[in-house]
Amino acid sequence: MATHETHYKYTGAIDMQHRTRKERRFDETEHDLPDFSPFTAALSYTDKAANVLSYLGKKNPFARSITEKDTVWLLDNTAYRNEKTGKWEAEFISAAFSQDSSCTVIDAVSSIAGKIDLDESDPNYPTIEERIRPFVQDIKPGAQVNALQGGNAPIKLGPGGRNGISSDVKRISGSTDGTLVPTFAKVPEGANGILEMKTFYAEPEGWGVISDIDDTIKITQTSDPIGILRTTFLDRPEPCPGMPELYQFIQAHIRDKSPWFYLSASPYNLYPFLRDFRQQHYPHGTIILRDASWMSLPGLLTTLTLGTEDYKVDRMEKIHSWIPKRKMICIGDSTQSDPEAYGDIYRAYPGWVKVILIRKVEDIAAIGIEVKNEPERFEKAFKDVPRDVWHVFSDPAECNKIIQDTVSKS
Repeated sequence: MATHETHYKYTGAIDMQHRTRKERRFDETEHDLPDFSPFTAALSYTDKAANVLSYLGKKNPFARSITEKDTVWLLDNTAYRNEKTGKWEAEFISAAFSQDSSCTVIDAVSSIAGKIDLDESDPNYPTIEERIRPFVQDIKPGAQVNALQGGNAPIKLGPGGRNGISSDVKRISGSTDGTLVPTFAKVPEGANGILEMKTFYAEPEGWGVISDIDDTIKITQTSDPIGILRTTFLDRPEPCPGMPELYQFIQAHIRDKSPWFYLSASPYNLYPFLRDFRQQHYPHGTIILRDASWMSLPGLLTTLTLGTEDYKVDRMEKIHSWIPKRKMICIGDSTQSDPEAYGDIYRAYPGWVKVILIRKVEDIAAIGIEVKNEPERFEKAFKDVPRDVWHVFSDPAECNKIIQDTVSKS
C-alpha cells in the first residue's frame, strides 16, 4: 500500500528518540559494531547479474530458484476479504538467503560479546553465535519460492528484492472465520528455515488487536544500546510481568476468531526468535517487522530507536485497509513512540480504534524514561482522542475492567 502524507500528527517522539540516543550514546555503540556488505567483490558473474536484476523486483524476468544450500522463511499472515470483490486474499512474505556467510562470523560474535562484557569461556557464549546467524547469512536477492497454500494450491512467492524479501498479495481459497490454514514451502532436500507458515482467516467484522512487542510484551530495554544487545543475543527472552495473563484475558473476551497483529520496530532478522517467543507466551498472530537492516548489527539499534512512529503508522494503515470494519484494541508502551503512533492512527480513522492501552515502563534504569512517562507527553500524543479511549497503566491487571467495559458496550 502506498504511503501517503499525513496531516494529523502531533508528536514529540522524534525529539525524545534523539535525546535518548544521545544520552545513552547509541552512535558510539553502533560505530563499534560490524556492518556486513552483502554485495562483495568476490561474487561470481552469475551472482552479480542476479543482484542487478533484483532491482526490478516483481518484474525480474530471471528469478533465482531455491537450492539445497539455501534458507527460506515463510512468515505467518492474516487473510481478509477484498472490499471490492468479497474474495479472500492475503499478503505473503518470504525471505531467502544462503546457508553460508561471506563474512567472518567469529568476528561478529566477538564484537557482541565485547559490548556486553561476556568472556569467551562463558557457557552462554554459543548462544550469541546461534542468534547472530540471521544477521550474517548472505541474502539471496531475486529468489522465487514455490509453495503449497492449504497443502494443495500451488503459489509462487517473489522474486524477492535487493534485501531477499518478497511481498505478494495473493487471492486464496476460502475458509471460515478464525481458521488457521498452513502453507508449505516446496524446496530441495537440504534447504532449511521456516518452511511452514499459517494463515489466519479474519472476516470483515469483529474485534482485532494490534500490539507492540519490545517492552510491551517482551523485555528488551529499548532505551539502552547494551540492554538491547544483551536481551537480543544472550538473555533468555522474558515476557513483561503480567502481560501474558492480560492477553489471555483479552483473548477470552474477544474470542478466538479475532486476529492479532504484533507490530515491532525490530528488523526481520529477528523473526524466528520473536515467533518462538510469541508461540510460547501469547496468542497466535501476524508479526510485522522492519526490513531495513539485513546483514547489519548497527541497523538493529537504529531500527529500534529511529523513525518508529512513521513506520508503525504506515503498517497500521495497511492493517486498516485489510479490516477497516473491525473494532481494534491497540497496546503499546512508553519507551518508544507507541502513544504518538496510536494517537495518529485514531485521528486518521475515527471509530476504528476502540481502546488504547499504554504500559508505563518503570523497570528500566535508563536516561529518558522519566520524561517519556510524564502526563504532558500522553496528553499531547492523544490530542483529540477521547479520554475514555486511552489508558496508561503500570499493572496489567488494571486493564481487565477496561477491556470488559469496552467489549460489553461495543
